[in-house]
Amino acid sequence: MKKLLGIVVLLMPMLAMGQQAKIDGTWKIDLDKARLDSKPRVFELKGGMFSCMTCDPKITIAADGQDHAITGSPYMDSESAKVVDPNSVEVVGKKDGKVTFRETLTVSSDGKMMTENYEGHPVASSEPVTATGMYSRVGEPETGAGAISGSWKLDKWESASANTLTFVYASNGNDLTYKANTGESYTAKLDGKDYAFHGDPGTTAVEVKRVDDHTIQETYKRGNEVVGMAKMTISPDAKSLTIVSQDLRRGTTDTWIAEKQGETEAEK
Repeated sequence: MKKLLGIVVLLMPMLAMGQQAKIDGTWKIDLDKARLDSKPRVFELKGGMFSCMTCDPKITIAADGQDHAITGSPYMDSESAKVVDPNSVEVVGKKDGKVTFRETLTVSSDGKMMTENYEGHPVASSEPVTATGMYSRVGEPETGAGAISGSWKLDKWESASANTLTFVYASNGNDLTYKANTGESYTAKLDGKDYAFHGDPGTTAVEVKRVDDHTIQETYKRGNEVVGMAKMTISPDAKSLTIVSQDLRRGTTDTWIAEKQGETEAEK
């Protein structure tokens, strides 16, 4: 019995590495399987001013199509809002004069639904990302305000460009490397210590640790502030990855399912 226990103890690091290696490969998020947080986004268009009370940071600017200085965001230093028509508003963020994102919010004729057409420009990639989100109104519209005014719950992401859905993990001993098709990356040991996160001005460091033999947790930092977390659980057949993602600044939690694309060399 003592000999058997000794063998089990010796095998435990190998078993853990085997589970870690199952995360190796290219993964793609399936939007149809996403479970999105019900916390609504809140906008107001009134008196020539546009406000987003749930943005990070909160903003209130003139809806005149001109750039207005914004503080408190690593992604932009100015933002503009323009009324396209009675049911549509275009919002553009810039940093150092370059567009970082552009979104058009369009409310349906009955005022109950809203479509978001989003275009982002990651700092680590020359290829933009695009996505279309569908929202439903929460509560009643605000009297005397523009159609966009009120609370909106994101029901689903109807579509997104492949580069924003696809990412790669590769393990080497106790090291784990992450690379996104939009240029963000890190290489970290699974020891819960800080390691550099590259390509995202809003994330400067990441901690990675093994929760159990099939779950890994990432903790994202901006300086000394913890801004988000993601817990990733590999399915028994290693074909799907469940990602519970927390945005701590906005107070939201989303769950994503990613499917493995093809086979890794170790699986062939």
